[in-house]
Amino acid sequence: MSRSAKDLVNTEELGRAIRRRREELGLSLRDVATETAVSASTLSRIENGTGKPDADNIARLTAWLDVPMERILTGRHSLTETTKAVVYYPQEPTPEIVEAHLRADKNLTPETAAALSELFRVAYTQFSRNDSEKSAKKRR
Repeated sequence: MSRSAKDLVNTEELGRAIRRRREELGLSLRDVATETAVSASTLSRIENGTGKPDADNIARLTAWLDVPMERILTGRHSLTETTKAVVYYPQEPTPEIVEAHLRADKNLTPETAAALSELFRVAYTQFSRNDSEKSAKKRR
């Protein structure tokens, strides 16, 4: 039995990544729709876990997120797996890499890994902002 692209995508993971990036950038669904050429209604369904994007939309959204398509494929990050491989993609931002490692840790529950990922993301954003502000002040 052949599986379609829609069946291979972890829509929950994709939706969570879209919402997180959209909120970090302060964008509305319409803003993201304009940037990605994916309709706002489709984006909303993906974010809410009720929609399955087609292959073109998957490609557009992973490009916008700047994450490899493999990161959202099922089997890579299924929450039911007991052992998960961590694949490193050098172009990914540090919070995404840390999140992948935390989710792969078999000693952490999925909820704990998600909470630690979010804590790291907040701290990373805060400290990155402070470091770039300090660098800018030194240059003046």
